[in-house]
Amino acid sequence: MEPLQTTLFILSLALKVFTLYFAAVAAFALVKRRRYPRAVPQTRFAIVIAARNEESVIGNLIYSIQRQDYPPELRDIFVVPNNCTDFTEAAARSAGAEILPCLGPASCKGDALHYAFAQLRDRGYDAFLVFDADNVLEPDYLARMNDAFAGGAMVCKSRTRAGNPAASGVAGCYGLYNTIFDLIWNRPRAACGLSAKLVGSGFGFRREVLEALGGWNTVTIAEDAEFAAQCARMGFRVCWVPDAVNYDEEPTGFRLSLRQRRRWCSGVMQVAKRSLGGLWRADVPRPMLRWDITMFLAAPFTQAVSGMLLLCGFLTGLASGTGLTVMLCGLGLYCVGGMALGVALTLLGGYALQDMTRSILLFPVFMASWLPLQIISLFHDSTQWRQVAHHGQKHTREAV
Repeated sequence: MEPLQTTLFILSLALKVFTLYFAAVAAFALVKRRRYPRAVPQTRFAIVIAARNEESVIGNLIYSIQRQDYPPELRDIFVVPNNCTDFTEAAARSAGAEILPCLGPASCKGDALHYAFAQLRDRGYDAFLVFDADNVLEPDYLARMNDAFAGGAMVCKSRTRAGNPAASGVAGCYGLYNTIFDLIWNRPRAACGLSAKLVGSGFGFRREVLEALGGWNTVTIAEDAEFAAQCARMGFRVCWVPDAVNYDEEPTGFRLSLRQRRRWCSGVMQVAKRSLGGLWRADVPRPMLRWDITMFLAAPFTQAVSGMLLLCGFLTGLASGTGLTVMLCGLGLYCVGGMALGVALTLLGGYALQDMTRSILLFPVFMASWLPLQIISLFHDSTQWRQVAHHGQKHTREAV
């Protein structure tokens, strides 16, 4: 076997191992979900919102927190203005939040959270919740997170839905993408004792976790993935709480979506390079959590390799002329299958079918666009966080 063929065989075999692992875990989605029993309100929450130029939306989130079916004396709202040039701080204070200043330079969300938790760590809170300023919460969000913490959870991730799915085809695709992760990642991992995907916002953790980690100390642009890796190293499982629902305002333009997802891809690769060595050298209390987070952090690299192999196969087919018809047929089947999947995800995610037509048609392109983003991130690291402009959304049972 020639060296090139040997290399391609090894790469293909490694990709099959990843596919089989994720498929095996996903099978646990068939296990009936167990709900956390209802608990009396007992968790005292500090709700932390890191915000950069979010004057137009910060009030919506704060008002949705104030309307919670949860005792006001058991929750406080803190906003951390991060290099704002607008009136975010004034809007947050007017809406009823307390302002926590950044105590030093903050180039990303992780820095802002570091300064926030340094000030909140010793103020007697039982648990901390982290949100982005564009979020809106269901009225029972805090009650359902309280159920999970009362049931023994140390780190929790709520269910995220698109708050503006009908705004554009791209915004709706985010909603479909979130549904995929709920079905094939979070639900099965909740069933087999692994960690949910801790991404973006809408997550929380007990004070003991912060103390065990020595505070919030992330340095990459993917602070959520880095925090998840730190939790895995300490043996803290991320529990999925699907009955607690938060809504994200999603990007509406494809170019903006590419820029955002490019940052996500590069950020997870940064976390992998920084964390995997220490993760495997440490004496981890729950080894399966380490293995699973390793597979998650390695996924962008395997997807990039998969994309390059696919591109090589495409170019080889074009050069030979024999595989062009097969590739065109495969592309057609992919598009049809992707749109059919989009219809199923629309129904399973609880979105209105008539509002998601553009998203269903665009969904195959949206998913395929991850491959070039992973390939670019493999060779060119992104270290700069760029703001995504938000305009506001109202998507709770109370507002609909």
